[in-house]
Amino acid sequence: VKARLGYMPETDAFIANMTAVGFLKLMGEISGLPAETALEKAHEVLYHVGLGESRYRTLGTYSLGMKQMAKFAQAIVHGPELLILDEPTNGLDPAARPRMLALIREMKESHGMIVLLCSHLLGDVEEVCDEAIILNEGRIVHHANLEEERRANRRFVELEVTGDDRGLEAALRERGAAGVTEGQGRWRIVLPPGVEIDSLWSLFAAQNLGVHKLRHRRDSLEEIFLKAVGHLKRTPGEAEPLQAPEEVAGRGRL
Repeated sequence: VKARLGYMPETDAFIANMTAVGFLKLMGEISGLPAETALEKAHEVLYHVGLGESRYRTLGTYSLGMKQMAKFAQAIVHGPELLILDEPTNGLDPAARPRMLALIREMKESHGMIVLLCSHLLGDVEEVCDEAIILNEGRIVHHANLEEERRANRRFVELEVTGDDRGLEAALRERGAAGVTEGQGRWRIVLPPGVEIDSLWSLFAAQNLGVHKLRHRRDSLEEIFLKAVGHLKRTPGEAEPLQAPEEVAGRGRL
């Protein structure tokens, strides 16, 4: 199990007076690597995550961002099959965060690792994961296939109009479409299969509505989360908002 699993904890779990290379060598050996191979991999991985010049420094002297990279390095030093990452971008500055996300994608796409990412930073989950699961008190309350949404990228129509839009919902229903108003002329519309967005112009003209914005779009993971919490109205055709989730777990691959 230790050989096949890599784990990056949220909290620091270092031996402060060890050098980074010594710590990674130890973790590699614990994970089943021979001593010589573990030392070689420790040097290689520390260079790869950007800590090559600091590999002989003791971990207690590292900055928060460097510690995050060291934790990531020890999780991948032995080439695991399953990589579990708990809040990997915590404390990273704007320059280091994209580097960490790029490393996570690399482990998934180039090294074939299965990545399980737990984070409250929804942008990170959306950027690197294929699926997202929202948890509430240890139970799954929502599942989103982010990969399918990226491919579709046309989940619903976003509309902003001026004028009296009280009859718009009924008019949309006659066309086979469904609409939910967010107030102040803002709408979300789901079109039935085979109906194109251009067909809505005559409907708006018949309702005497001025159109400020009309475009296809998809929910961001933040919007999915907010709808689950109940702070954002649901898109037509979706289930009612769920109970408030506490965290999001993203799965890189299944």
